[in-house]
Amino acid sequence: MEWRDEGIILGTRRHGETSAILELMTREHGRHMGLVRGGRSRRMQPLLQPGNRVDVIWRARMDEHLGMMQVEPVSFAAARLIDQPVALYGLQLAAAHLRLLPERDPHENLFEILSVILEHCENALIAGELLLRFEVLMLEELGFGLDLKRCAATGSDQHLTFVSPKTGRAVSRDAGAPWADKLLEMPPFMVSSSVRAASLAEITAAFRLTSFFFNRHVWEPRAQKAPEARQGFLAAISRSLSSASAQGHSGQERSVLP
Repeated sequence: MEWRDEGIILGTRRHGETSAILELMTREHGRHMGLVRGGRSRRMQPLLQPGNRVDVIWRARMDEHLGMMQVEPVSFAAARLIDQPVALYGLQLAAAHLRLLPERDPHENLFEILSVILEHCENALIAGELLLRFEVLMLEELGFGLDLKRCAATGSDQHLTFVSPKTGRAVSRDAGAPWADKLLEMPPFMVSSSVRAASLAEITAAFRLTSFFFNRHVWEPRAQKAPEARQGFLAAISRSLSSASAQGHSGQERSVLP
């Protein structure tokens, strides 16, 4: 058995004295693991870091075996990510979500959005929005997709503001107003990919919404809790935006000084 693919490193663990077991999210073969001989060597360690993109060849006698991996670098993202808490927690959160899926099941859409997340992790709002869209896609891939295109009550695609916690379907502002306290708030950027997340409050509300459905359909039935990286990711976004805001105010104050 043999295949060649492109992958993003999610993690590694040591195997024996010199080797490592590598965990990748690949474009065509899903989340996949394999043994890298010499993976703990000085030459290989900088390559086998989470976030790096690699070209991988996997070989095994039989399909169900762990198999051997031979990897070559495509791009080194780990060095850029290491000083960015938003990026590090974001990658850890995405990896935790991917581990909910069966190993070796192809999910090319998840691979693509993970690639985009790693390319835009310098901007906290964009990273938050992309991870949120990743979570929405994860729910769909797990069989619990949300219907956010039209109002469940009126069929309208205008002013979609809420989501029903019972059905996971969108509800318009007017139709949901009488039950607003029982519905989940849905920020505008969740409705359309052409709308950008505007604030930390919108990011927080959106993650509160997906958290409700992850808890109901995924974490609680599996006797799991939300990944620790999820809270770390949201906290890192909050710190990043607060720091940017403080720097902006400081710059404005300096600009008016004589």
